[in-house]
Amino acid sequence: MGNVKADLRRYIEDNFIMGTGTGPALADGDSFLEHHVLDSTGFLELISHLEETYAIKVLDDEMVPENLDSLASVAAFLERKRAAA
Repeated sequence: MGNVKADLRRYIEDNFIMGTGTGPALADGDSFLEHHVLDSTGFLELISHLEETYAIKVLDDEMVPENLDSLASVAAFLERKRAAA
């Protein structure tokens, strides 16, 4: 699961934080919303990335903060989706 988190962190930094390396590092449990990393469009882009990269389908009822609002929650969500497949 460590590689998934690292890959997700790189994706978030490159696409939303722009990999500037400035400011405090995003911790695994930091909320994307509270830290203004993602907005509603950003979440849609993240979902698209997850579906394409990890060959999963994110259902409407799975689009909740508990699954998608931090690196840790996304990694855990992916683990559950892959285990169910």
